[in-house]
Amino acid sequence: MLKDQWNQFMKLLKLAFHVSLIFAVWILVVPGIEARQNNEDPDTIKIGLLVPYNKSLAAEHGAEMAILKANEAGGYEGHPFQLVIHSMEGSWGTGSKQAVDLIFKDHVWAIMGSHDGRNAHLVEQVTVKTNVVFLSSWASDPTLSKAFVPWYFNCVPNDLQQAKALTEEIYNKRKISKVGTLSDNDYDSRLALNSFIKVTKTTGKADPVQFFYDDSTGNFHILIDQIDKADISCIVLFEKPAASMKIINELRKRKMNLKVFASLSVLGEEKGSVPEMKIYDSVVLVSSGYWLRPQGIDFRDEYYKKYGNIPGEIAAYAYDGMNVILEAIRNAGLDRDKMQKSMAKIHYNGVTGSIQFDDKGNRAGDAMLIEVKNGISIVRD
Repeated sequence: MLKDQWNQFMKLLKLAFHVSLIFAVWILVVPGIEARQNNEDPDTIKIGLLVPYNKSLAAEHGAEMAILKANEAGGYEGHPFQLVIHSMEGSWGTGSKQAVDLIFKDHVWAIMGSHDGRNAHLVEQVTVKTNVVFLSSWASDPTLSKAFVPWYFNCVPNDLQQAKALTEEIYNKRKISKVGTLSDNDYDSRLALNSFIKVTKTTGKADPVQFFYDDSTGNFHILIDQIDKADISCIVLFEKPAASMKIINELRKRKMNLKVFASLSVLGEEKGSVPEMKIYDSVVLVSSGYWLRPQGIDFRDEYYKKYGNIPGEIAAYAYDGMNVILEAIRNAGLDRDKMQKSMAKIHYNGVTGSIQFDDKGNRAGDAMLIEVKNGISIVRD
């Protein structure tokens, strides 16, 4: 009983902190609203990029490539674009301060975020008070669009879209009914899992057996034993790349006859070579499959030539997200209201596919699945 009361107290404390933080952001923003008036003739047109850590180079490189190509084409009416990067590294809540700094100190015209969903909520709160476009190029939290903020857009399929694609593939196409899930205590992982559970329930599917992995406890082999003994035919991973590869390797080592499915997050970092991708052989993944398209192949080759590694999904979505923002500026000019309307109507063909937004700012369309065979990705029909 005491433990339950303590947990409830901690939840209320966290909620109070969240509310007070948003209130503090509001106080910071309101006096400076006049500072966001359109600048008619800037020397450079600044676009903000928020990344989780200083060493988060994938998103930085993807966005930088888009900026460089746009400037090679003349920028906007002779004015070059400039990428302004802020890290959200530090205690939770840093994201709101960094967003405020981008708007009022750096005077950016739009913000792109390549980070987790929890920080994305803080950035969204800032941008809604300032009428600055905020495009998420990685957070897949479906609750971000539930605030009906017209300045928010997302160029990745959200967790519900991913869950629908996985549920259709697993339960309907493959007729698998004994399903397990594996996630950790990370905010994004839990949201992805909850979305999957929600979709299975609403479609009348059997509840999956849930497993949780915490690398800090050192119970990895106990967890694999539990999965091995469970009466399941497949497992769905809602993990980060390093943890997912560790789990898949152990399943292969033990020769466990489990079909593996995974959310978009497992391919977030730099994409490996064909031999490295063989780790994912026979795994069905949510992915844009950018490297399967002519535009994606060109992007991959240019990226490799410039940075010396093959881009993963984070870089690909950052490249597309930045290009969408730049396209909106070209269409609307330096007017924030017109830019928001341009984003809402945009139809952009990028390396991750066709990008359009629904009335809540979500990327329109279904999530795409690929299956890896001998290190080569194949699109699922």
